[in-house]
Amino acid sequence: MSTHPAIRPLPNPLPQAGEGANDARRAANPIFDESRHALNMAQMDETHREFIAQVAALIAASDAEFPALFQALIDHTRVHFTEEGRLMRASKYRGLPEHESEHHRVLGELLQLNRSLKRGRILLVRAYVREGLPEWFDSHLAMMDSALAMHLRNTQGMQY
Repeated sequence: MSTHPAIRPLPNPLPQAGEGANDARRAANPIFDESRHALNMAQMDETHREFIAQVAALIAASDAEFPALFQALIDHTRVHFTEEGRLMRASKYRGLPEHESEHHRVLGELLQLNRSLKRGRILLVRAYVREGLPEWFDSHLAMMDSALAMHLRNTQGMQY
């Protein structure tokens, strides 16, 4: 269960790495891989698990289900980024401008894609969710979120 009431995990989560997910499903649906994705920060890791589960649900969604799930991803991402921004400000994180700029860029892309989706361009949005979003997430987590997690662990008196 999420540490944030505004972020709700999807029902029936996909298998985690090592829990019987076959290679074909792993290739088609992103999963939270502890060795690659875990930052050992409970709150951040849980939010990232939920994000990956939502992306995987979108990839597997029917055309009828896709718009509502995409809106849920936008809502989740907005809360996710707002909470990370709060943590960065509270801990006086020096990388805040760059990190938050990246959050604004990605949220802007999601909002623009949502407008495209409402105009019937589902294939464009599906391609972004399937190809662009997982690649961005892995890179963002490895470079920006891992640096933030290290900063938060080293900040005296901060509990995350």
